[in-house]
Formats: sequence, structure tokens, C-alpha cells
Amino acid sequence: MEIPSPQALLERVRSLPAGRPLLARLDDAIGVHLVGGAVRDLLIGGEPDDLDLVVEGDAAALARRLDEAPRIHDRFGTSTVRLDGFTYDLARARRETYARPGALPDVAPATLSDDLKRRDFTVNALALALGAPRPGELTSVPSALDDLAARRLRALHDASFIDDPTRLLRLVRYASRLGFAIEPHTLALARAAVLARALDTVTGSRIGTELRLLAREPDPLAAIATLHELRLDSAIHPDFGLTDLALGRRAFLLLPADGHSDRLALALALRGVPRKEVRALLDRLAFEAADRDAILAAATRAPSLAAALERARRPSEIAEAAAGAGPELVALAGALGPATNARDWLTRLRHVQLEIDGSELLAAGIPEGPAVGRGLQAALAGKLDGRVSGRAAELAAALEAAQDNG
Repeated sequence: MEIPSPQALLERVRSLPAGRPLLARLDDAIGVHLVGGAVRDLLIGGEPDDLDLVVEGDAAALARRLDEAPRIHDRFGTSTVRLDGFTYDLARARRETYARPGALPDVAPATLSDDLKRRDFTVNALALALGAPRPGELTSVPSALDDLAARRLRALHDASFIDDPTRLLRLVRYASRLGFAIEPHTLALARAAVLARALDTVTGSRIGTELRLLAREPDPLAAIATLHELRLDSAIHPDFGLTDLALGRRAFLLLPADGHSDRLALALALRGVPRKEVRALLDRLAFEAADRDAILAAATRAPSLAAALERARRPSEIAEAAAGAGPELVALAGALGPATNARDWLTRLRHVQLEIDGSELLAAGIPEGPAVGRGLQAALAGKLDGRVSGRAAELAAALEAAQDNG
């Protein structure tokens, strides 16, 4: 792999949407380096969005210079700043030690070389100087550039997955996204860590964070399927894992633009987990309530919804079956069989709305209460089935139903 000149590398950074404002503000800053995946991606022709910086010195001082109100995180010597709408993470160069396997690291200021050695894989142990004394200079750990050229993932040391078992999930994520092979010794280390139940030493919230990142990959089904190669899926839960990739692909074809691909991918992986254990697992993994509830619904209710959609013969029956269901649940239910009805709901029926509302029924003398809801529901059913069209017809249908049920 041919390495561009220092000037060419800086120009690649400058060409990035987030790169130009950053370089313009760094001007005479000393000891500031772009690090990690952004450098990796630049070298293989990518255009990274997330730019992480390591500072050989006081990162907090640089953060305050770049942003009047940066977020300072004292424990790890990191800061978050915003420039022209872009967000950057800054960290002082540091070394890490682990009091016990799976613990968060203890950090101490160190050199850039030490900082690169603490990272997960050689292809991420790269730094590009953005300022003095040698702008554009590339620094890496041994074998990093060779591994990048060979598209190979290699752990930096034998205890890597024991010190921080979340690196097992990152290994899967990078292998899936980049299409890189796992170096044989690294693969052996990963399998040994899984067998030793290394993930059990990590809090559920940290595992959940990595799992959410995995599910947000460009191809989340492939990413989650890759967990099985290392038996990481069963390390999360004995019944967790993507067992039917074809089903997943069908569901993703049905998922509309406002659906969440990460929720759907995780619901597919949770289908085999006993219903009563799904919520507890999602809570242990620290999912936010909205995500948890949508994933739980799709993972546990898809078969019953599929049966209801299969029975539906009219648009109003489809709407009744899918009422209150999120797009992930409907997409998965449709993938189980009734794809046509699910697609009709997702693309058309759920967007149908009445021109009238409850206030018009109240004004017509319908007392406040259940009759108003029944009337509106009947009018919507008529509109969905093509029996009602226009405001006047909607109001007439609603009043008739409300009065009949009053």
C-alpha cells in the first residue's frame, strides 16, 4: 500500500466536511494528532465523519481554545467540542492499566507511542499529526500499515480481550463493516476469551453500547450474523442470535424509511429468547425505553400479528390488525408470510387520515365519550375500504355509527 505524502494526507483531512473547520482553528497548535479509525479510513480511501484527536499535553486547554463551552470528562482526560456544527472528541495521550479483567481502565498521561499501544487493533493504532512540529507525519505501531494493506485485524497484545472484552464485539463490527479478515492468532485469542466467559466480567450497559453500535452498521444483519462465528451471540444470551438470515432480508425489504434498522435487526436476533426473558435482557443491556419497547414488541408479537394480517381481507381489517404496531413489528410480521398486507399497511394505509375530528361530532350533538371514538373509527374504516370519500361523507358515517352505538 502506497502511503501518501504528509502534505497529501493533510489535504485529505482538509477535504473532509469536518476536517476544514478543524484545521482552520488548530493553526499553530502543537502535538495534536488525528487518531484511530479516521486515519485508517483515510488511508484506504474513505471519508470519515468522526474525527478523534489525541493531544500530547493539556487536552482540556485545547478544548477550551476551540470551544467556549466544551464538555470535559475528567476521569479519562477527554473533552468534546463543537465547531461549525461538527463534534470532535479530544483526549490527552495516555496509557491504560486494568485493575481486573473487564474493569474500566485506570489512565495516566503518556506519550503518543504509549497511547497507540493501548488501542484495540493495529489498524486503529495510527496517528496523523495535524500541527507542529511535523504536520502530516504518520505514526503507527509495528505491523499496522502491513495489516492495513493486507486488510487484516490483529490485536495488539495477548491480553487484549481479557483486559477489555468489549473488544470482542468491536472485532466483529470491524470485520463486518470493513470486510477485513481476522489474523489467526487474534482469532484464537478471541475464541479463548469467549470460552473463558470474558464477557461476564463486563457490565451489561457496556455490552449493550457495543451491541447497539453493531446493530447500526450499514449491514446490521451481516454484523449480527458474524457474532455466531465467535459464539458471541450465545455469550450474550444462550438463545440470542440470528438464525434465519433469509427471514431478516425479507423483513428489511419491507421496513419503511421511518423504521429503525437497528431495532429490527436486534428483534430478529431475540426471536429465540423466551418471551419472559427478552425485556429483562434488554434492561440489563441498558436499552432506552423507546428502543426496548419497539424491539420487545417486534421480537415477541410478530407471529400473532402475522396471523392476524393473514386473515385480513379488507384494508380496514389490515388497519385493525396493525393498530398501534411499530414499523419494525409490521415488517417482521410481513416477512413471516403476509407480505402484501404488511406492505400495504406500511406504504399506504397507515397514512390515511380523516378530514374530520371529534370536535365535529361533539358539535353535532354526540356526547363526549366512547361514542365519539367509535364514530371516528367507523368513518376511517369506511374511508380505508373505499366506501366513504370526502368530509361530508366521513361526518355522516361517523354520526351514524356514533348514534347506533350510543
